[in-house]
Amino acid sequence: MLEKLFKLSENKTDVRTEVYAGLTTFIVASYIIAVNPAILSEAGLDYTAVLLATCFTAFIGTMCVAFFSNLPFVIASGMGMNAFFTYTVCQDMGYDPRVALFAVFIEGILFLGVAATRLRSIMLDGIPESFKNAISAGVGLFITFIGLQNAGLVVDGSKLVSVVSFNKDFKHSGICAVLALLGLIVTIVLYIRGVRASFILGILNTWILGMLCQLVGLYIPDPAAGFPSLYPTLALTDFTAIGHTFGSCFDIDMSGINVADFVVVVFSFLVVGLFDTMGTIIGISMSAVGHRKGERLPRSGHALIANGISTVSGSIMGASPSSILVESAAGVGAGGRTGLTAVVAGVLLLFASLFAPILSSIPSFATAPSLIMVGFLMFKNISGIDLSNEGLAEAIPAFLCVITMPLFYSIADGIAIGLISYVLIHIFTGSFRKVKPVMYLMTAVFVLKYIFL
Repeated sequence: MLEKLFKLSENKTDVRTEVYAGLTTFIVASYIIAVNPAILSEAGLDYTAVLLATCFTAFIGTMCVAFFSNLPFVIASGMGMNAFFTYTVCQDMGYDPRVALFAVFIEGILFLGVAATRLRSIMLDGIPESFKNAISAGVGLFITFIGLQNAGLVVDGSKLVSVVSFNKDFKHSGICAVLALLGLIVTIVLYIRGVRASFILGILNTWILGMLCQLVGLYIPDPAAGFPSLYPTLALTDFTAIGHTFGSCFDIDMSGINVADFVVVVFSFLVVGLFDTMGTIIGISMSAVGHRKGERLPRSGHALIANGISTVSGSIMGASPSSILVESAAGVGAGGRTGLTAVVAGVLLLFASLFAPILSSIPSFATAPSLIMVGFLMFKNISGIDLSNEGLAEAIPAFLCVITMPLFYSIADGIAIGLISYVLIHIFTGSFRKVKPVMYLMTAVFVLKYIFL
């Protein structure tokens, strides 16, 4: 039945590989179960309610992408948009979180409208091959940067970012960075030796080493400083808490809301969500999901529709906008090629709602090595960009796209800089006829976004 449903042989995979890939994706992405409610609770939403909404929304979206598109993607609340929801819309603009959820609901409906029409295929197919490779490589660098941050190796400093000081606070940040480095070496060695479970083994080994360090006193928990105990917490979740946020997006008072500001908020969610999701689809598909030069990206439209459904359902339950997680690349890197990978990850995310306190005990430094390795695997697509003098009009915008994603900490902004520079360079070098109309349209959208938002 699984063979017929997910076309495993056609995609050169098997049940064992898909299950392992789904488990890998779940473990790498499980941080969202703790991080998303932590961020949205600062907007005034109930922590446990958001935790449940996060798990339920992820399950709905991931099941949709599995059965609609047969792709190994996980959909959950986007990590950039939840920060925009809390710190910009609710805190800076003063929106009640229920009004912000209503804005997410409207954005989800509009997202579905774009995904269900030819507009999404025109946008995806109109992107040049070199730019698709650049997006993949850029997402790879972005994931690597996130991995280095999660490892504690990259920290804020006087020079924007700097290397962690290993001796200044060794029993907190220092030992975490050391454990992440050891985990990275273990993961790399296992991967090079062809061990299929390299990602999961790397995560588990790093976590176990961390618990041993805590046992002997090399790691000292300090929750107030962001260093919790590494031992799993044995507790269950209160499911009645979902009542605090379910349907609250419709229980709102818009009388004091400026219509223009509200439109800007909705448009911001839509633009960032659309291009973040498309960028992730392109990046992962270019890496491994059977995409070859000149072909259409496989079943991308159905994946976008699934993302829209997840966003709408999430807004009703109490979650910020959904996105196809870049962490899905971990499952692809582990061999995942079909929707069976997504099914496994989605079911585990739903099941995780029972034991969220336990899963939230997996430290970020333990999952960091997998993110760094996935970043490398995606970055390899840089070889698909023509860097010769004859291809500079394509190569320079591609370079700007790649480098700005991690520097701006945004996939969407990296795509924007690449698009704008691509169009301007082709216009001023007289090769504007080579640029497809959709590139001009998307460039105009981003220019307007930066002018008015």
